[in-house]
Amino acid sequence: MKYSRILLKLSGESLAGDQSHGIDIMVLDEYAKQIVEIVTKGCEVGIVIGGGNIFRGLSGTESGFDRVKGDQMGMLATVINSLALESAIKKAGGKARVFTSIRMEPVGELYNRDRVTEEMKNGTVCILSGGTGNPFFTTDTAAALRAVETGVDVLLKGTRVDGVYTADPEKDPDARKFDNISFEEAIDKRLKVMDSTAFTMCRENDMPVVVFNMNRPGNLMKVVKGNAVGTLICN
Repeated sequence: MKYSRILLKLSGESLAGDQSHGIDIMVLDEYAKQIVEIVTKGCEVGIVIGGGNIFRGLSGTESGFDRVKGDQMGMLATVINSLALESAIKKAGGKARVFTSIRMEPVGELYNRDRVTEEMKNGTVCILSGGTGNPFFTTDTAAALRAVETGVDVLLKGTRVDGVYTADPEKDPDARKFDNISFEEAIDKRLKVMDSTAFTMCRENDMPVVVFNMNRPGNLMKVVKGNAVGTLICN
C-alpha cells in the first residue's frame, strides 16, 4: 500500500445520505465496511467526522445562537456521529475507539496524541471527535491538526464528489476535474477544498491531501493503494 497511516476526514452531511439530516444506517455501514477493509490490510486509521447532519455552529448563529454556544453544540454533534461510526465499525468486525477533544468520560477517552498513535499501531480505528475543542475552528481544521500531530502519510477528505474541480460539478456541467494540483495553485484559483486555516496548516507542514468520493464502494482502498482516484493536493 502507498499509505500505511492515514487521517480520514468525513463530512457529517454525507452520513445523512439522501435525507436532509440525521444518520442513514446504510451509508454508515458502508463507510464502516470500507474502513475495516483497509485496516485488515495493515493501514493505521484515524478519523475526524463533522456534525453538519445534526447541527452546524454557523447556521446556529444565523438563528440567534451565540457563536461560542453554537460551535459547542456542533462539537457535541460530532461526538454523536463518532459514537455511531464506532458502533458500526465494531459491528463490521473492526476495533474502534472514540477520543474527545474535551473531557467527556465515559462517552469517550480524552484525546492524547501518544495514546492515539499507540492505538492506531494496534489496529484500532481512532475516531477523534469534538473538533479542536475550541469555538471558531472547523472540523477541517481539526482534521488537519490531528493529521499533523499523529504523523500520518496523508489526509484523505472523503466527500460525495470525486475530486477537486474548477467549479462545483453539481452546479456547473462544464467544471473540469484536477488529478493533481499544488497548494499554491489551489489558493490562486480560489478552489474551495477546505477552509483556509486547515489548508494553510497542511501546506506549511507538507501534509498531502487527497479529495475523493467516499460514497463509491471500494474507493477508500484504491486511494490507500495509491491508485489514481480523486485529486491529490501537495506542495
